[in-house]
Amino acid sequence: MAQNAGDFAANSIDFDTENLLISRTSKDEDFSFDEVIGIIEDILMEDEFQALQQRYLEKYWQIFEPVEENKLIYMDIFNEYNREIETYLENSMKKVIPNFSMVTLLNQLNNRRSELEGEIFEILLAFTDFIAFKEMILDYRAVKEGRVQDFSNSLFVTPMKSYDSGNN
Repeated sequence: MAQNAGDFAANSIDFDTENLLISRTSKDEDFSFDEVIGIIEDILMEDEFQALQQRYLEKYWQIFEPVEENKLIYMDIFNEYNREIETYLENSMKKVIPNFSMVTLLNQLNNRRSELEGEIFEILLAFTDFIAFKEMILDYRAVKEGRVQDFSNSLFVTPMKSYDSGNN
């Protein structure tokens, strides 16, 4: 027996479970947490976001030092980065999900911190967690200074065995 959208929404709103529900439309359709993360992943892969983050890293990488003690300016830089990235992400998400709430998403990410793995969560964590942000900048600095080799532009996937169309 099929449920209507209203029944689904009424029975599924539970912010302590796997489902983060954000209204798609006024007709009570919902996005799951995984769908929201998928949309965010697409946004983070866009050239515009990559350029925004690159400009930011380029602007501040020389200020951060790989020492335990933090300078006061680090927090100002972190807060600026946080506002800029959060605003960009929220505006981009609202184009897809008009009622998107960054506050709700950040609460969900914080509640699931121990469960989340992968590059997307590292990026999201970097604008909500100062230590992760500092590590991101210091990693960028290490590449810029040549202390770590950057292989990101030289990775190629090559098949181990070639196949003819008719032969195995």
